[in-house]
Amino acid sequence: MKRPVWPALLWPALLTICLWPGTLPRLLSRLNLGELPLTFDPPLWQLTLTHLGLVVLATGLVLLIGLPLAVAVTRPGRDALRHLAESLAGLGQTVPTFAILALAVPALGFGWKPTLLGLLVYGLMPVLGNAVAGLQNVDRGAMDAARGMGMTPGQQLRRVELPLAWPVALAGLRTSMVYNVGTATVGAALGAGGLGEPMINGLSQQNTALVTVGAVLAALLALSLDALLGLLTPRDS
Repeated sequence: MKRPVWPALLWPALLTICLWPGTLPRLLSRLNLGELPLTFDPPLWQLTLTHLGLVVLATGLVLLIGLPLAVAVTRPGRDALRHLAESLAGLGQTVPTFAILALAVPALGFGWKPTLLGLLVYGLMPVLGNAVAGLQNVDRGAMDAARGMGMTPGQQLRRVELPLAWPVALAGLRTSMVYNVGTATVGAALGAGGLGEPMINGLSQQNTALVTVGAVLAALLALSLDALLGLLTPRDS
């Protein structure tokens, strides 16, 4: 059974309201945080779409790499390979984000490419770790029943292991996406655009209101994506 849809639409609705021209500046003006421009160039909705594009593309790449890798290292007799993969992926969250981006710039230049690399490295561990955990904790009785029915290893993977491991893997995907919404703000310093632009401009101008605009929209975007992904989670998981 799926979760009800309407609670998950609350955060996207709030994000849409804040992106309506003039709404967020008017709300923040009452807090006396600093002077805000009447219009943003690029507009806030465009910055949000750019940010969303970065996060969705990075999450797709993380899923394409992390899920097959988790399947590969959880096959029988590959414990050493599994420990190696988890250790290498864990480096992404050990090394600071700025360090990863700084190392990527000389090779990839400025813009989306180094930012995507940073998001990929930083977001891989939650997906890989949760997918491995989900596959390793598949009910042995279900696997025995699948073998008793004459399923091949490939059929067992597709019909039994992956469906049963999906809720745990999805939790890792949600974590990775939320992490990357925040990490992508750093990409604005490299010319990738997104919601980090008003934050960086606000820091350089010592304008708290500009920083707050980017932070509020990034937070609402993260909450929206997490809520929408939550619709894919069975209610009893």
